[in-house]
Amino acid sequence: MNKVAFIFRTPPHGSASGREGLDAVLATSALSEDIGVFFIDDGVYQLLSGQDPARVLGRDYAPTFGLLALYDVENVYLCAEALAERGLSVERLTIEATVLPWHELQQRLADYNVRLSF
Repeated sequence: MNKVAFIFRTPPHGSASGREGLDAVLATSALSEDIGVFFIDDGVYQLLSGQDPARVLGRDYAPTFGLLALYDVENVYLCAEALAERGLSVERLTIEATVLPWHELQQRLADYNVRLSF
């Protein structure tokens, strides 16, 4: 069976990429148990709590990432350098995730033979 990684690289607003990626993760979780979710670069903003996307006529889907645990998606990783570069801390995020340095994140990502980027 394929191991599927979902990589979030883009900020949550300005495109539907993040919302579509989240939908894809939740749909795939019904078919596979080998799922990893990775937040790198501006993708770390996907999990930032307290967003107000209504100001840009967007939908606040960040809390929906909390469903990952209900869908048994347990392998959720954040890039430590991306958080630090953006002045973010894990306390400001909507879900708990494993924070890893970039080189360890790459090693984990190498374990997945299918990678989808959003």
